[in-house]
Amino acid sequence: MTPLETAQKYRWNQENYSITRRRLDIWRFVLTLLSQFWLNGKKWSYRGGYTEQKLAVRREKQALWIRQNLLNLGPTFIKAGQLFSTRADLFPVEYVYELSKLQDEVPAFTYEQVTAIIEKDFGKPLAKLYRSFDPVPIAAASLGQVHKAKLHSGEEVVVKVQRPGLKQLFTIDLAILKKIAYYFQNHPRWGKGRDWLGIYEECCRILWLETDYLNEGQNADTFRRNFRGENWVKVPRVYWRYTSPRVLTLEYLPGIKISHYEGLEAAGLDRKLLAKLGAKAYLCQLLNDGFFHADPHPGNIAVDTDGALIFYDFGMMGRIETNVREKLMDTLFGIAQKDGDRVVTSLVALGALSQTDDMGPVRRSVQFMLDNFMDKPFEEQSVSQISDDLYEIAYDQPFRFPATFTFVMRAFSTLEGVGKGLDPDFSFMEVAQPFAMNLIADMDGNTANSIIDEITRQATQVSNTALGLPRRIEDTIEKLDRGDIRLRVRSVESDRLLRRLGMMQMATNYALFISALGVCATILFVNAYVKVAVAAIIIGLAPAWALIRLLRRINRLDRMF
Repeated sequence: MTPLETAQKYRWNQENYSITRRRLDIWRFVLTLLSQFWLNGKKWSYRGGYTEQKLAVRREKQALWIRQNLLNLGPTFIKAGQLFSTRADLFPVEYVYELSKLQDEVPAFTYEQVTAIIEKDFGKPLAKLYRSFDPVPIAAASLGQVHKAKLHSGEEVVVKVQRPGLKQLFTIDLAILKKIAYYFQNHPRWGKGRDWLGIYEECCRILWLETDYLNEGQNADTFRRNFRGENWVKVPRVYWRYTSPRVLTLEYLPGIKISHYEGLEAAGLDRKLLAKLGAKAYLCQLLNDGFFHADPHPGNIAVDTDGALIFYDFGMMGRIETNVREKLMDTLFGIAQKDGDRVVTSLVALGALSQTDDMGPVRRSVQFMLDNFMDKPFEEQSVSQISDDLYEIAYDQPFRFPATFTFVMRAFSTLEGVGKGLDPDFSFMEVAQPFAMNLIADMDGNTANSIIDEITRQATQVSNTALGLPRRIEDTIEKLDRGDIRLRVRSVESDRLLRRLGMMQMATNYALFISALGVCATILFVNAYVKVAVAAIIIGLAPAWALIRLLRRINRLDRMF
């Protein structure tokens, strides 16, 4: 479906939306998607038999279908899909890869609507605000579009105007999505170990922030201040006099799109240097400022004729709190020692991992990564490969990557792809190595003390344990003598087998009852008691449905173990 057909179908540019129509369209998509997920787990649904390769192919086709439907559903779902592309702990890698390609493909709205929004927000005619205003937008996206204009002072600017009716559409869609989140949270399979309501709240927070252009202007100002001492990064200035919650006026900074390789070469720019500068700019944001661009795709980065990088679109930004670095110290100790148990414990403390009854599979996964990837030289490692490996491990495991972490990993992978396009020999890790060394150097003053403190802490813990051990043994013996301690041994495998035997016995009872009713119905039908036979068949439908549900539970239990 083309953007024009999409606009005609859903009337993107209108001020009012039909709640009933939106509810039907959204639930139709969700229920169809759930039915596809259900079929993925049924081996009989694969022609010629089930294989992992056939499952991967089916998922690739489904991922394309999901992306197309999210585009058709409009701005809310385009943005939600872009956010879900960072949640590889929730979705298979095929879906994540396809969602990462989700870009805004919606049509522009009319010049009359643009004029109405600007004049309503500022209470002045457009001609009094701008000397000239190009009615044809230079870019159109799901949340708004950008027009070139000129102030009465003669300064050239770009004006970003929010799509009409966007907040009303968000209100309708997010209310529906909240009910869907409740549905998934209570689903016996998809709700297990998932915080869908928490994901919904995070999605709401990010979406509403992106609709506030005053917040985006503040982000742009902060980003610009962070690079004020660097001449190789340029950030457009905000004209606050011409900015409102729905209108953002920025300095006009034209440049060559960083992925337009022919244009860069025609301008005589060094592509290898640009690749390194892109990685350097992001590492400065991440490690020095703690405030980073969360969506650095090629459309948001350009290069001016002097070779400086120009950043656009500051609606989605990320922050790294200072206490996160402290929490990561224990993780770094565990990684350095290749101690999977310690890494898992620290990840639980960071909130990146959910505590479960059986952490064995997670520990084995983490230990596998430590054993197989930490022996490679730092500069030879690939961010994209590490991300893919993390995502493969994270899916269907109790990993809960924080939003900041997923934004960072996606940005790293994107920048590595941009760098490879500019320079096939580009290595993101090679650029990152000096930053890592500086970080280690900054921590060196505290590292020795940290190690001593760690050794002291462990020694104190061992001493306290050793000194208290005789008393604890004596207390335990006394409790055993008094009968205060009862031992209960539980075998998970035995429990599962007993549960399965109980289910099988019940299934047998259902099958016998259904068979008896079937025989009775047949005899009655042969003897011309048709109505009574039909009644017997109808009575048999209830145990038949119960039998089907019981068999599904047995099948699910077998797959879990």
